[in-house]
Parts: sequence; C-alpha cells; structure tokens
Amino acid sequence: MEERILVIGDLNVDLIVNGLTALPSLGREILASDLRLALGGSSAICAAGLARLGAKVDFLGKVGGDDYGEFVTDQLRLLGVGTAHVIHDSAVRTGVTISLTYPEERALITYLGCIPHLRLEEINISIMRRYRHLHVGSYFLQEGLQAGLPELFHQAHLQGPTISLDTGYDPDEVWGDDDLLTLLDSVDIFLPNEDEARSIARVDNTEKALRKLAKRARLVVVKCGASGAISLRDGQIVHSPAFQVDVVDTTGAGDSFNAGFIYAHVIQGLPLEEALRFANGCGALSTTGLGGTTAQPTLEQVVAFLEEQTE
Repeated sequence: MEERILVIGDLNVDLIVNGLTALPSLGREILASDLRLALGGSSAICAAGLARLGAKVDFLGKVGGDDYGEFVTDQLRLLGVGTAHVIHDSAVRTGVTISLTYPEERALITYLGCIPHLRLEEINISIMRRYRHLHVGSYFLQEGLQAGLPELFHQAHLQGPTISLDTGYDPDEVWGDDDLLTLLDSVDIFLPNEDEARSIARVDNTEKALRKLAKRARLVVVKCGASGAISLRDGQIVHSPAFQVDVVDTTGAGDSFNAGFIYAHVIQGLPLEEALRFANGCGALSTTGLGGTTAQPTLEQVVAFLEEQTE
C-alpha cells in the first residue's frame, strides 16, 4: 500500500486580523496592524502541514461555487495537497472564519457556509483502499457527515487505512452524545485539546479525561497548549513538554501538531515519546508566522529545531 494520507473535513477562507491589543466592544472601533486572506479550516491546515513535511496527501471536502472556493482549492494545490476529491457545489457558499489574533490566543468568528453540507453519499468510499491513513477533522462542524462517519470508518478499516479524528470545538457546547463515544471505538488516534477532552469525557480533570477516552480510542493524545501534550501507554501518563518560541499567531497550531504526530507516528513509525516531541515541534514552529500555514515547517526544519533544543 502506498504511504498516502486522505484528509476529510472543513475547507474555508481565513480572514486574519493581527496586531490587536483588546477585544472589540459594541459601539467602539479598534485598529489592527495587519490583515490578510489565507487558507483556513482545521482539516485543511492539517493537510497542508502533512504535505509540508513531505507526506503524500489528498483532501476531500466541499467548497462553494464562488471565488473563495477557487482560492482555497488553489492554495491547497500550491501547498502540495491533492485536490481531485474537493467538491465544488454552486448551491452553497464557501465558509469564512474571521480570526482575531493576539500573542498567546485568538478569537474566532465563523460563517460555516458549505462545511455542514458534506455527506457520506457524496464520498466514493472505494477510494479508501488507496490510502495508508485517514484523518477527519472538525467533527462538530460537519453536521451533514456525522451520521455517516460510523459507516465511513467501518469501510476504511475494511480497506486498510488507520483512522485519526480531531473533533475540534463544539460551538453549541453540547459535546456530543453516545454516538460520538461509540464512534471513538473505531478511531486509532484521537487528537483533542484539553478543553475538548474534558468536555467530551464529562469530567473536570484532563488526566481523568485522557484515561476515560483511552477506553474507547486505541490511542488518545491530548494537546495542552503551553504545557505540551500528554498521552497514555500501558496505563502510565506520557508527557511531552512544549517548546518556547516567539509566538506571532497561534492559528492552526493544534492542526500542525496533528500533522506532525500523524507523520511521525503513522508514516515514520516513531515511538510515542518521539512522535509527541516531533508534533510539539511542528506546533511550536507554526506559531512563528501569521496564519495557519505560513510557518508550517519542513521535515528538515523540525529535525534541526529539535536538535537545537537538546544542545
């Protein structure tokens, strides 16, 4: 089987507003120092990160029949991601996320557009046999695909790919139900951040959430921001600390972490500790530029960065 990855998920435009000192308030105006249009969508940024590392990766998602749809598809191609499976639907509009960026955090405003409209019946499941790994992102935003994911994952396992899932944030703050927990039984690598992990597990402690979710998915990796990342092996917590860098924009840092972990653990077959460290390096380096993909590192850049950290 070819070492190729398929990413399914959200694809939209990011309108990134930078240089803010405070959140805007009603009736008042604040100024930004920079504004730019960029490729957006958690899943798309992960795919771009994988391609940047040297993986062969294709993207499957839906965009509108509009200029934004053409823009993000072109951006994927420029970043080395295959776009043959991207669906252009003239009946919907491409989504837009306005990202208000601050040195250590961001605030997001999203118009979902076409993101909830992708459905299982639009996916040719037979293509799964071409791939070594399947990654699905933004579960909570993909309302049209949620009901079809159990069948998609079942067919994927029959045809060969391993599966990773990142639910992303739930704007409704419902955090799923038994259907999501059952779906995790079919997931090889689950990649929530600590807030998502606690909310989905219905506990108030990150370690407890990790242990509970690890009873479902085969491997759970929890992203903890400035604290690094944790996972579980043989009942023991494995912690990999974060790296200190000059942060410009945290947009997509978790998605770049996902790309790094999938590349290191699935494609390169690195042990858990090494894969976590590699992923932390990818996430850290991605924050040194504006936007989700601008500063995503190559394999050589990650290796050099990690070597510098050990000196």
